[in-house]
Amino acid sequence: MADIKIAAVTRAGIYSPNHIGNDTAILNLVAEQLRKRGCEVTVYNEESLVAGRVNEDIIVNMCREPESIAELQKREDLGAIVINSGYGIENCIRERMSRILAGNDIPYPQTITVNTDEGVKEKLTALKFGRCWVKRADCHTKHKEDISFVRHAEEAQEVLQEYFLRGIKRATISRHIAGDLVKFYGVTGTDFFYSFYPMRSEQGKYGLESVKQAKGKTPPDNRLRLMCEKAAETLDIRIYGGDVIVGTDGDMKIIDFKDWPSFAPCRNEAAPHIAKAIMSVIKQNHRR
Repeated sequence: MADIKIAAVTRAGIYSPNHIGNDTAILNLVAEQLRKRGCEVTVYNEESLVAGRVNEDIIVNMCREPESIAELQKREDLGAIVINSGYGIENCIRERMSRILAGNDIPYPQTITVNTDEGVKEKLTALKFGRCWVKRADCHTKHKEDISFVRHAEEAQEVLQEYFLRGIKRATISRHIAGDLVKFYGVTGTDFFYSFYPMRSEQGKYGLESVKQAKGKTPPDNRLRLMCEKAAETLDIRIYGGDVIVGTDGDMKIIDFKDWPSFAPCRNEAAPHIAKAIMSVIKQNHRR
């Protein structure tokens, strides 16, 4: 395996709100696991990738910059092994993700996509949207302000105006789903899947989502895993994570799906499985 040279590309800090250290940690652990398997791994940043300083034909990455995604796609088209795929990373941008999941019958909240300079109060009223989530749709999340909980149509309109003034052109608006928030992490092609209820007393991500804590309660792993694996396959993502809402009736809906998250609560357990998945892809391609 010594002849296998791999580039590991870190995520630009602006796309790691509150998680710069965690994102770097999981990539370093995976690089270490790959080295244990005899690979030569060099760590780069996104700037180096875009500048053409990455020469390896195998690229494992946590990229989010639009220029980086375009470069990954170009490398894939030329035959490079890229994990996660640049096309899959692009699919996880909110507007595309919402359309792809809903279009493939993967449970997802009712969502509309709008321009941030348009009026939406009448549309939201007609759809009977009360409480809902306004999220930037044009690129991956950069700031906590890119995801906003609103209580009514008027407030949604105000948030859209703020997005417009910040230079954000497109946004999704999703119906709020009441229930328990469950976070999940997975690696396709392996036995690894981890889910849990966030350990917060009242608040969820960014202090906004309502989280019901139930002592001794465990997430519905089998059903949840099958749904998340289908979403990962549909979006073309191998290393993934995200959030699901489990309603009081047991109905589940994915509310966020991430390409290569930080795996913060389970990174030591996840790293060997991620490396295993990467090696499996490399071996498959070398047999061709």
